[in-house]
Amino acid sequence: MSDNTIDRFFRYLNWLFNPFHGLKTTEVYDLIGTSSLTENALYLNLGYWRDVETIDEASEELALLVAKRGGMGPDDTVLDCGYGFGDQDILWARKMKPEKIIGLNITKSQVKRARMNVADAGLEKSIDLREGSATEMPIENESIDLVVSVESAFHYRTREDFFKEAFRVLRPGGRLVTADILPTKNSDNLFRRMEQWISWNLVAGKFNIPHENYYEIPSYNDKLSKAGFVNIDIKSIRDDVYTPLHEYLSKTQTFVNKLHPLPKFLAKLSLNRPADNVYAGLDYILSYSEKP
Repeated sequence: MSDNTIDRFFRYLNWLFNPFHGLKTTEVYDLIGTSSLTENALYLNLGYWRDVETIDEASEELALLVAKRGGMGPDDTVLDCGYGFGDQDILWARKMKPEKIIGLNITKSQVKRARMNVADAGLEKSIDLREGSATEMPIENESIDLVVSVESAFHYRTREDFFKEAFRVLRPGGRLVTADILPTKNSDNLFRRMEQWISWNLVAGKFNIPHENYYEIPSYNDKLSKAGFVNIDIKSIRDDVYTPLHEYLSKTQTFVNKLHPLPKFLAKLSLNRPADNVYAGLDYILSYSEKP
């Protein structure tokens, strides 16, 4: 085992087990690397599990759900914020056929790999993946038809700044669609509320979710409205995300078996618990809004 591998292993353990050790978003994804839940691609989303059986199918379904909700079509210039390894962009280019997809991502290692994936797919003319921030977009005013963010807006410092930037770059009539993770509404039951608090803070602490992004659906709606968006529609789809994902991972163990022994042990402990407890504090939304 090389010194680099050993160092990476102990950084991984420190991130998992040390409650006082946080990482920047780019550091989190550099550390995770290509350890995707999927088996045949490098999707990093949790999937949309209605009428599918595998994580690869569910990850594609979530990407397609976002695209269809935004009405992605042949005349669109699409801006994908937080594109991961580019799998969703390749999928959209092939199935939805927008005129152009521009991507922004701040994690250098992902940018490099995603560009290679796009080149291998022969789609460099239609997909332009850039290094850049969703809260300070290097994009011209009113040049985009559809802005999408799949499981990344919760990272942004802040999500409100992202909304403002999305509004700026969208043409009149442009759309914003997010698949996003929020906290659930606090339960009246004290023990349930404690479960929610633990669930949210474990995820928020390890995946660098700023406290400024800690709010529920009504506040999400208000912040979109304040940024200028109209025709806002926000739906919770958590029942089609967390529980079926939990059941799939419990059955297959494919992803768990990729992990080092100690993380694998922790993952198995979580998978042996009911999904309703593990994800008690996590909502999952599909959000749609328009620029007038």
